[in-house]
Amino acid sequence: MEHNVAKRMSLLHTESAFQILAKANAMEAEGRSIIHCEIGQPDFKTPRHIIESAYKAMLDGYTGYTATPGLPQARKAVADYVKRHKGIDVPPEGVVIVPGGKPVMFFTMLMLIDPGDEVLYPNPSFPIYESCIRFAGGTPVPLPLLHENNFRIDLEQLKNSITPKTKLLLLNNPSNPTGGILEEDDIRQIAEILKEHPNIYVLSDEIYDRLVYDDVAIRSIATYPWMKDRTVILDGLSKTYAMTGWRVGYGVMDPALAKHMEMLMVNSNSCTAAFSQIALIEALEGPQDSVDEMRAAFKERRDYVVEALNKIDGIECRMPRGAFYVFPRIASFGIDSKTFCDRLLTEGGVAAAWGTSFGAYGEGHFRLSCATSLENLKEGVKRIEAFTKTL
Repeated sequence: MEHNVAKRMSLLHTESAFQILAKANAMEAEGRSIIHCEIGQPDFKTPRHIIESAYKAMLDGYTGYTATPGLPQARKAVADYVKRHKGIDVPPEGVVIVPGGKPVMFFTMLMLIDPGDEVLYPNPSFPIYESCIRFAGGTPVPLPLLHENNFRIDLEQLKNSITPKTKLLLLNNPSNPTGGILEEDDIRQIAEILKEHPNIYVLSDEIYDRLVYDDVAIRSIATYPWMKDRTVILDGLSKTYAMTGWRVGYGVMDPALAKHMEMLMVNSNSCTAAFSQIALIEALEGPQDSVDEMRAAFKERRDYVVEALNKIDGIECRMPRGAFYVFPRIASFGIDSKTFCDRLLTEGGVAAAWGTSFGAYGEGHFRLSCATSLENLKEGVKRIEAFTKTL
């Protein structure tokens, strides 16, 4: 049966990684061997001390509603962490605890964008960015992230893309899907550009900022005084602490903006699960050994995959400096990225995401997630090499 749904529903799009996962799982159910490199989910368990804190919280009665923007102690824990880790002073009133990271991007766009406003965003990037921009009535304006520029934003293009209609700039540092980073000097120059445009806000997605390599220093644009009150930071526990299923994240912003995000929360989710918020406190304030161990494992996998892929005729792979993805270029094979990945799955037994699922400028690339064992990655690379020889 077809339903007469609202026109706005046509503006929303899904994540291709979940579509690929479903197809790969169906193939496995039929007896096929599949190497899973499609999903951005750490293959580590949530640290035990975090699980135990949530279990104790449930036993202690943290199973009911909380204040919409979060438990006071959870908001304070985030504020303390942001000061300690990012160097930004923010009061607890500027923190909103939400179920996962996506609500922060959705709520930020809903509270800032009016129909016709333009939003500058990196492309390729997390596909929900563009989906949310369109749903909020905004006009997405892509900032290409190119292999030739090591997947960094072209600052001249950023300047030239700003118009009187520009309302929001979206940053993702480190980047999904490229693993590229904006270094301190990049962020400084972006902040200087925006200094001349005081009506432009920034949504800074920093969900991967603990997963950086090679002694890279990353700075939040909110550390610049003129940007602090017009930046919304998106962060959470999913990637850093292997807590994707816990659905707990947070937005950090000017307290006056937080009041608007609170209103969106109360009209949609009421609040984030109380025991997840207690787990958040333990994650941020407890031992950090697991983060260091996970980062070291991802670095070892990254180093192997990049070197191995670059030995395959027709593939070029930049060395990502953050997150846990690689974004190799496959343009030389003369087929589009979706066809490449469809055939890689069905013929080669490797599940990976095609470049254009992250935006038009992802054509000629595919994303390989290193969030699986080194053993699996070695087998995956073997299968990729064997597949490319058939093209």
